Amino acid sequence: MYPCDFISVGVDVGADFSWMSILTPNHKPIGKPFKIIHDSLDSLERATSTIKKAEESNSMKARIFLESTGIYHFPLFCYLKESGFEVFVLNPLITDSNKNSGIRKVKNDKFDSIRIAKTGFSYDLKVSLIPSDIVLNLRSLVREYYDLVDSKTRYVNKLHKELRMVFPGYCKVFSSIVGKTSLKILKTYNTPENILSTPKDDVINLITSTSRMGMKYALEKYEKLIEAANLAKYYGKHLKSVFELIQVDIEFIELYISKIESILKSINDYILEYEDHKFIKQIHLLDSIIGIGLISAVTLMCEIGDFSAFSKPKQLFAYFGLDPEVRESAKFKGTQVHMSKRGSRIARRVLFTVALSSVRTNPNGQAVNPVLKDYYDKKKLSKPKMVAIGAIMHKVSNIIFAVLRDNRPFVLRTPSEHCNIYKRQMSIAA
Repeated sequence: MYPCDFISVGVDVGADFSWMSILTPNHKPIGKPFKIIHDSLDSLERATSTIKKAEESNSMKARIFLESTGIYHFPLFCYLKESGFEVFVLNPLITDSNKNSGIRKVKNDKFDSIRIAKTGFSYDLKVSLIPSDIVLNLRSLVREYYDLVDSKTRYVNKLHKELRMVFPGYCKVFSSIVGKTSLKILKTYNTPENILSTPKDDVINLITSTSRMGMKYALEKYEKLIEAANLAKYYGKHLKSVFELIQVDIEFIELYISKIESILKSINDYILEYEDHKFIKQIHLLDSIIGIGLISAVTLMCEIGDFSAFSKPKQLFAYFGLDPEVRESAKFKGTQVHMSKRGSRIARRVLFTVALSSVRTNPNGQAVNPVLKDYYDKKKLSKPKMVAIGAIMHKVSNIIFAVLRDNRPFVLRTPSEHCNIYKRQMSIAA
């Protein structure tokens, strides 16, 4: 055991209260575990007073360690930080690794606070960095955006199912059943019978005014709509309750669309307000990468937080959870290797979308990112499609690291061009 010059305070954080334990460098407890009531100022003040007394009696500064709990640890972290203490946040994966250090299997909040305090004495302990306010604000908006998108998707899928029951052919009339024109048709006419009984000009005028695509488009959609409505008379079941549920689905879908647009506006306004901030400039750097849009760039930077915490590309894709699981024991070596998926779920989701976007082709047949498309096609010759996509995600992660490290916008180069640039740099250095 290496010598420590501080006392360790471990805090097991809960929603309404937390348990705190204080240990000396030789792991001896100072007093009993202390319960902190979050909504009691008196309890919070007694907790800080207890820590200060422990500092005075041991002539050492305290270091406070909290286990990350998503949101519950943050107010307590801020309170203790503002009270003048050194406070650190630990990844739960680190503290979980110390759970079974004893023979007895014990799990309660008091014991967990002691375990967290002991973890604070670990050599080369990795602690989480608390992002700046601008990161926290944008992160909250971005995560709400994805929650709203997922909620909207659930109702879109529900609408699909219900239409296939009572109006089967409708799903093929429009490219998207949640487009403005499609939703307007469903809201206005509700059932196939109403569509058939409505004068042709009324339906066409509605399609024309909503879609703004011209008469030819309106006539084409009208014919498909009538064909689907006639089909519904023979194939499909007219259920009044399902048509009522369809209207409910549409109300929720329109509500979510409105809220999503509002969130996107807030994100854009925030970016414009802090245009000169280093973090916003890093967002624009990521936005310069082919296949990454503004929202994807904001999401990735919000999940990365402080890029200075990463010194190697491997650290970044391990943080994203893209690193492979290692399963080896003696002569056994696992052959089916999967991503660890221990990092940011939202970041992986965005990287997956970016990888798919990077290897697709435009309507004219040209690749969005010719370099990654070529690499992807070669990978597919020997690997399954999803493994090849995983390899593209690694490449995208490396590109993100390089762009942020060099603090320069992305420039598309082939591998041979990179080699030539590297050789020139080496010759100049020599």
